[in-house]
Amino acid sequence: MVSVHTSPLAQPGTGDAGGMNVYVLNTATELARAGVEVEIFTRATSSDEPPTAEAAPGVLVHHLPAGPFEGLSKNDLPTQLCAFTGGLLRAEAHRPAGHYDLIHAHYWLSGQAGWVAAERWGVPLVQTFHTLAKVKNAQLAEGDNPEPHTRVIGEEQVAAEADLLIANTAAEAAELRDHYRADARRVDVVHPGVDLDVFSPGDRQAAREALSLPPEALVVAFVGRIQPAKAPDVLLRGLARLRETDPALADRVVPVFVGGPSNTDLYWLPKLAWELGLGDQVQWRTPRSGEALAQVYRAADVVAVPSYNESFGLVALEAQASGTPVLAARVGGLPTAVAEGRSGLLVDSHAADDWAASLGRILGDDELRSRLASGAREHAAAFSWSATAAGIRAAYFRAAEAHRAALTLRR
Repeated sequence: MVSVHTSPLAQPGTGDAGGMNVYVLNTATELARAGVEVEIFTRATSSDEPPTAEAAPGVLVHHLPAGPFEGLSKNDLPTQLCAFTGGLLRAEAHRPAGHYDLIHAHYWLSGQAGWVAAERWGVPLVQTFHTLAKVKNAQLAEGDNPEPHTRVIGEEQVAAEADLLIANTAAEAAELRDHYRADARRVDVVHPGVDLDVFSPGDRQAAREALSLPPEALVVAFVGRIQPAKAPDVLLRGLARLRETDPALADRVVPVFVGGPSNTDLYWLPKLAWELGLGDQVQWRTPRSGEALAQVYRAADVVAVPSYNESFGLVALEAQASGTPVLAARVGGLPTAVAEGRSGLLVDSHAADDWAASLGRILGDDELRSRLASGAREHAAAFSWSATAAGIRAAYFRAAEAHRAALTLRR
């Protein structure tokens, strides 16, 4: 696997680490359990990182030097693709011939490096984009910077050259076909999963006590990177409007934001909270994972996912697996991750009025929340990382067959 811009060992929820990190680590771990030896190549971002680390039995993570450890944003990384790809090719050169059977690249930068390596090694290239520039630019948050044209070109190239593309949802598969002219015969849909053992229902009051949250409050949680694309400001504006339309209900709400800044001003969201009159109401928590994150989900009455774009929405799935309903924007893969009316509610816009109305509906109706909470775990139970890995493994065999067929045609 190739994951240039972020290591699967990084803490999700800050910087460039997010759902893709969770996806790469969990699918690699499950593939290894199924007998697939997995080596993940990522760019080194610290001198403290070992050249190679074992992430799980059968899963090695290689940190390749490519450019300075610090000070590079994701948009600067194309300048280091040559150095990274060189390191990738050198790593293979120290292995016996034919050591690697297939390359699975994650995100477009990895696809560029993987494309070169796949040609050099004579192996299939499987690509998962996770997000798409053309889709992100069409659903851009107000004031956010569009994805550069360099990325659009890079994605078009990888989409054309990969032996197989893995989409998270049928909606993403359609986007690949419509925006990137991807051959439908080379696109497989494999849903991401969730760790159903870690993210499971538990004692809400115990979780609140552990997090020092008021036992009788209505807790709304936001989990993720604090950046415009994830739209935490949309949640704040919806809560501010709720104070105008239903002040008694709004006074009972405690918003909890769990995450760190991602290439943005550290204080932009807290400043907005104070401007909206919510500064003394909001609680800010650092990024966390595993059981500590599950505690946040269990403590919440509802988890909000107001993003402008999500290829799937792992936070929504984790929250539901923990028995907590989700209020999410109707974008990208979220209509797949959230069962409308059964495990959560979907909001059709990012307008403050619409979010206030939806927050009022779910927070003001105990019976609705209880019903959605019951359906949340049931819906999430249909998604597991073992099922995801099985789908990916099947895709690998399809890619290998397509690669052999293409070689035969060239001859």
